[in-house]
Amino acid sequence: MTQHDQPAPAAVRAESVLAVASVAGASVSTLGGLLGPETIDASDDTIARVDELQFDLGEGPCWDAVASGRPVLEPDVRTGRSRPWPAFLEALAGMDVAALFAVPLQVGPLRIGAIDMYDVRPRPLGAEDLERTVALAAELSRTVLRQAIEESGLEEVQAAARPRSRRLIHQATGFVIAQLEVSAADAELLIRARAFAEGRTMLEVADDILTRRRRFTIRGGEIEDER
Repeated sequence: MTQHDQPAPAAVRAESVLAVASVAGASVSTLGGLLGPETIDASDDTIARVDELQFDLGEGPCWDAVASGRPVLEPDVRTGRSRPWPAFLEALAGMDVAALFAVPLQVGPLRIGAIDMYDVRPRPLGAEDLERTVALAAELSRTVLRQAIEESGLEEVQAAARPRSRRLIHQATGFVIAQLEVSAADAELLIRARAFAEGRTMLEVADDILTRRRRFTIRGGEIEDER
């Protein structure tokens, strides 16, 4: 059974990417320092193999997208030799892949993976396709991160917290809302995600926020976590 044959969570499907972008295939993957490299779902064998090559070689558009926090668009991998992916481009030789695009998955300052897309002919990714994919990536990022936290068992630990602990977490959520002007759900997810990333409890992170040892700011259009 290949990776894309394995059942994926209903809310995280590669087909959702194909519904917003005119490409031959797409995948949704995790990688980076927070979550290990894994293809959550892929639309076909070709993009699943592209993911596998990038994971094995440690280079390619998905890695660059996660590192930069920005989309990486390569309209012609056969002539785009300026890209710093020598091993990856060599491994693509003979595959029916001409264009590659990657859009990062991120929640605030946490970069958790990427959407990879390909086409069989050289071509740029249209502006509307890119805009829709970036919007979809924001939704998928939250879903992927929530599922990772749930699978880690952290939710059970937080659910057992004392009422006072919940009040402090609620207060810290208000701080984050004020700092970033985001929804309550996104503010709490940022606190939960930071706790997950650091192997701490939400109460510990909330205490950092309430005592002003940690704050979230927006700089250059991106959310940064300052301590």
